[in-house]
Amino acid sequence: MDRRTYAAAGVSLATADSVVERLRAAVESTGAEGFGAFAGLYPLDERRLLAASTDGVGTKLVLARERGALRSCGADLAAHCINDVLTTGADPLFLLDYVAANTIELEEVAELVEGAAEVCRAAGVALLGGETAELPGIYRDSELDFAGTCVGLVDRDRLVDGSEVMAGDVVVGFPSAGVHANGFTLVRRILELEDYAGDDLLAPTRLYLDDVRALQEPHGLAHITGGGIEANLARVVPEGLRAEIDWDAWERPPVFHWLARHVEEDELRRVFNLGIGYCAVLREPAGQLVIGRIVRA
Repeated sequence: MDRRTYAAAGVSLATADSVVERLRAAVESTGAEGFGAFAGLYPLDERRLLAASTDGVGTKLVLARERGALRSCGADLAAHCINDVLTTGADPLFLLDYVAANTIELEEVAELVEGAAEVCRAAGVALLGGETAELPGIYRDSELDFAGTCVGLVDRDRLVDGSEVMAGDVVVGFPSAGVHANGFTLVRRILELEDYAGDDLLAPTRLYLDDVRALQEPHGLAHITGGGIEANLARVVPEGLRAEIDWDAWERPPVFHWLARHVEEDELRRVFNLGIGYCAVLREPAGQLVIGRIVRA
């Protein structure tokens, strides 16, 4: 069987990495901290830092629109941005959103914003508003985009930045609800070969706020998004160390078994969360699911 890849579907993870490195000098020249991490940092005063993250729902919107599931994409956006801010140890404060389309359809915008608002209420995050734009010169008919920014606040002595990660630490995993909001360019190509109707295909990104707040002194926190488990953990593991993952430590949701019929295992690991949506690096687990350890590279 012809196996599908993310690059063949039109998305290059290598290019994404190259863009980050090309922009690093320009961004850091402005005094920003944390470039390349899940959230950037801005010193508010001597004691406190603002943590901020911007992201979008991506091509999941195409499929969700076809299947009448835009509300879940609103939840995706809020949970995704909040989860990113949580990786710094920050308390999320507020969210701003941005909706753009060829032609704005009120019902579709309402579904997206209401989905985001539901997650914001659960997280105690204010949805301050944002921008709605009709851009027929940029988007084709029936095209839609949804992005947002979350801002949080963290004391310097509570900052989690991976600097305390050491060999011997354990990697704890928290389950995903399914694919979440990454890899849908590849998912849509596979749907052309074989349909899939399981709820875990379009289930919204889980909010990991309660999981993170229950942790005792995490050394590192990683939101498992584009790039999979290993690449996202690498963002919080210091040079000279690496995360060694036990890929049999958990049961994958059914959607990933479906994907495995068309995608090689190495590619699955590079693109998807495979059932683990968030990771914490700890000295000792406290009854959580251990999926790996930190070892010397």
